[in-house]
Amino acid sequence: MSISSSDNPSRRRFLGTAAFGIGALAGLDLNPAWSATGRTTDLVRLTWGLSGLNLIAKERGEFEKVLAKDGIKVEWLGPFPNHAPTLQAVTGGSTDFSFGGSTTPALAAIIAGSPLVFTQFVVYEPRSTAIIAKDDSGINNIEDLVGKSVAVNRSGLGEFLLVAALEKHKVDRSAVKFVYLNPPDAAPALASGKVDAWSMWSPGVDIARLEYKAHDIFLEGRDLEFQIDYTSYLTTRKFATDHPALVRAVNDAFRAEGKWISENTEDAEYIAQKAGKYSDQVRDQFIAMNRQYRYYPVNDEKFLSELQRAADWLVARKVLPEPVRVTDHLAQL
Repeated sequence: MSISSSDNPSRRRFLGTAAFGIGALAGLDLNPAWSATGRTTDLVRLTWGLSGLNLIAKERGEFEKVLAKDGIKVEWLGPFPNHAPTLQAVTGGSTDFSFGGSTTPALAAIIAGSPLVFTQFVVYEPRSTAIIAKDDSGINNIEDLVGKSVAVNRSGLGEFLLVAALEKHKVDRSAVKFVYLNPPDAAPALASGKVDAWSMWSPGVDIARLEYKAHDIFLEGRDLEFQIDYTSYLTTRKFATDHPALVRAVNDAFRAEGKWISENTEDAEYIAQKAGKYSDQVRDQFIAMNRQYRYYPVNDEKFLSELQRAADWLVARKVLPEPVRVTDHLAQL
């Protein structure tokens, strides 16, 4: 993992330990001019992974220029394999924002006691998250998973998709073995035959289809009746309370990046491919998808009702351990 660092004195406060054991000592230098504008720091620390909007924002460099106009410096921490570790890093104090990932592990972290709040939401389409199996596996539909093992990320997009697929096809969950693995471990497990199938999102699922000669047996965008998981950004409740203007500025910069990606799909996919190191064939598939990004603020009541419906669905199926009220966990901006 590569980690950027800064000696900015405005960050001198105790940070704690994040998911990957990163910690430091610092204090807080209060500046009346900053306080008047709703922030007490000139630095924001952001997480990134090897795919998605944050990767493109980091690599393209325009995101940082947008925030620089407001006197805000950007520090990138990563890469992270999926959303859950970035939530741990935010909770531990090593970074300020999660990297724009699944709402399901975010809700699981909140239920577990993490003091996190949502700052905004994203919906991108088309969605290609899928359950895949190798072509020579003999698995061609969900019913064929009986007695088989499927790799999923715990309380995440992979797990809920498998739960939804089994329910739709009336296959008892106890008849299928859930193997909890993060993407870097799940990919070789599928390739070597240690698991029979894999529930995964882009670009991992698209790369695996080609490299391991695999096929879809359940596709989110095609086979789900309604969306159950969304893309989200989170910070701690304290950070959002102390720095509302900074949070708004970060939200605006991400919206501008999403607009650029939606309008410049080919350029965006070339940037993502360079960092992700996947084939031209996979890249061209993504270009053909022409993904579009739509952002929703934390006060969008219609969106929040849809997210609450999704959370209730996950609780009823024990993907989430207990009920959670989404509106109790929103940044007040």
